[in-house]
Amino acid sequence: MSERVASDHDAVDTHRVPIEAVGRTGRPRVVLPDELGLSDGDVVTLSLDGDDYEARVGTDLDGDSTVTHAADNRRLARERDGENRLAEWVDDADVSIAGSAHLDVVTEGHQYGLRTPGRRVVYTATAAPDSSLSDIASDLDG
Repeated sequence: MSERVASDHDAVDTHRVPIEAVGRTGRPRVVLPDELGLSDGDVVTLSLDGDDYEARVGTDLDGDSTVTHAADNRRLARERDGENRLAEWVDDADVSIAGSAHLDVVTEGHQYGLRTPGRRVVYTATAAPDSSLSDIASDLDG
């Protein structure tokens, strides 16, 4: 079952996160707060100003958890394949490299929202998938 929750609701924890460039490529990277407890390889639902995608958490050279790619589904996110919706969002939204965005914790460990500062978003909060089903899906995908 899912419920709708606004980004300014008391149940939503919000963090200001930097948007950086990955090397000389200019591709965006969002550095995640340590307190989220996300690990390298975790796949989470990431809403970009209200549109839901999937993203794989990576680790940069400093050991910080980051997101560099958001995809249309979990398989593409795990493989970092398909259109990079994060790059599209940075190009189209009122955010920029060397700037920042707001990261909302919608469902801890599972669902997050990245939004333009000052913008209010209403999320459809969903429960995290059963870990045994996720494990089976990962095994099937390779």
